[in-house]
Amino acid sequence: MPLRQNSSVQTGYRLVRLRNGACSVRALAEDETFHPGIGPAAEAEALYVRQLRLAERVRETSGEFIIWDVGLGAAATALTAIRLTAGRLDGQPARLRLVSFDRTSDAAAFALEHGHELGYLAGFAAPLAELIQTHAVQFIAGSLQVGWTLKIGDFPAWITGGRRGDEAQTEKSEIGNRKSEIAPHAILFDPHSPKKNPAMWTAALFAGLFQRLDPRRPCALATFTRSTLARTALLLGGFFVGVGHPSGLKEETTVAANRPELAGELLDRRWLERADRSDSAEPLAGPVYRRAPLSAETRERLRCHPQFR
Repeated sequence: MPLRQNSSVQTGYRLVRLRNGACSVRALAEDETFHPGIGPAAEAEALYVRQLRLAERVRETSGEFIIWDVGLGAAATALTAIRLTAGRLDGQPARLRLVSFDRTSDAAAFALEHGHELGYLAGFAAPLAELIQTHAVQFIAGSLQVGWTLKIGDFPAWITGGRRGDEAQTEKSEIGNRKSEIAPHAILFDPHSPKKNPAMWTAALFAGLFQRLDPRRPCALATFTRSTLARTALLLGGFFVGVGHPSGLKEETTVAANRPELAGELLDRRWLERADRSDSAEPLAGPVYRRAPLSAETRERLRCHPQFR
């Protein structure tokens, strides 16, 4: 249900109250609510922080731990990751580099205006405001030293090394070249759904993302979907893919990694057989959503994946 309205609705967002009483943000253009199941902070904790063992891995990492936050949105995922990681260090000094990607900071600005209702911004309104204004901020959270940058632009075009259509040709981008970012230890993959934002779920995007990883650096990715076409795209991209923990109304999510031990319960041949029977398993080839069964080529590539040998 919508909450009180004000001039910020003109930016394309509104507050909504979820069934469990938590407050979240709805994107009007995409007609999607961020973290609709159990609320922004709770879902970010379950889906990303606990599932990827962020606090433990930060403690175990000497030097800087690097997170890519793909889909800043209303900043709930990033802020929850910072808060909970800092709170679980037990005073141990650590360094976190957080790189957020999005096409706009409008949702984060809207969240900043409604920090009291949303709750998860408590204690971090000032750093978020600076991030929105300057696209870079450094601050201390407990014993955690945080460097947070925001990259505005066309993520699919950047990650694949190409441009997408006339809009992408003229779009102002701050992401830069493909070698401008240090490879991450963890990826919080939280764009809009494949139906609403198909460009973010193509096989080419996940292949490009996998190529940006450092094979010497273990990296795990978590995302909210369990869709067969998304999992197929991750596998074709080179990732090992596993069954993710439940989150809110979702019985399963998805974890992927460049090391099989980081992907949890790996998809097995039974999943491969179900994918072969699905009418929506072929990964997206471009920024247009469509449902299609596995092609013969994709089926063969999946069967040759090390995960299924």
